[in-house]
Amino acid sequence: MAKIKKAVVLSAGQGKRLLPLTQSRPKCLVDLNGRSVLAWQLQALQAAGVGEAVVVTGFGAEAVDAEIAALALPGLSVRTLFNPFYTVSDNLATCWLARGELTGGALILNGDTLFEPAVAERLLSAPDAPITVTIDRKPVYDADDMKVLTEGERLVSIGKTIERYDAESIGFLRFSADGAAAFTAGVEAALRGPDGLKRWYLSVIDALAHDGDLVRVRSIEGLDWAEMDFPEDLVRNREITARWLAKAAA
Repeated sequence: MAKIKKAVVLSAGQGKRLLPLTQSRPKCLVDLNGRSVLAWQLQALQAAGVGEAVVVTGFGAEAVDAEIAALALPGLSVRTLFNPFYTVSDNLATCWLARGELTGGALILNGDTLFEPAVAERLLSAPDAPITVTIDRKPVYDADDMKVLTEGERLVSIGKTIERYDAESIGFLRFSADGAAAFTAGVEAALRGPDGLKRWYLSVIDALAHDGDLVRVRSIEGLDWAEMDFPEDLVRNREITARWLAKAAA
């Protein structure tokens, strides 16, 4: 499989669960030790050798544009794609809007996932597969975790409410050209359903996982990552990013 050089970052939402932090800015711009969540993401992608990033915006789009314009990211070309429907749809529709960016293969990253560069490097170096989902494992999972059931390196099912699981998705996927085509077809089919606008894109991944060996997993156990969902996440995320800053300065 050709090396993937493009990432699509899904950052259209406001992040209402983070209110009041996101009253006037999207959660991708929440500050973590002097850098926004988005800046941490883009710098990690840059460090992993990704050459192009497309940030899908919605709430606070102008502020995101300004943030990107102010970042110095040699070797990484960044542009935005505005989703005018962000208030009435979930991220399945966002993926439909960005479907053209997936042609030929790409990464998809949730706009609230923090990760060290080694996470992206491990995903990019995973064995060839149409679709690869990064996973982590821990002793206990909560209701908000995107749970995953695996069978060896194959993804069996994914969803927050599945009854059997042994891992969680961190919100970072890799698509080959064929995988992107299958995913795009699945997204378009799902959007024709009565609940299409309210579905998550990982529901399509779950459906594709039932079709043989199309979806594989890549463990990033032992590496640093975190999500930015709730106000209480700020303490842990600032601790993690402070550690990354100290490591870079050493």
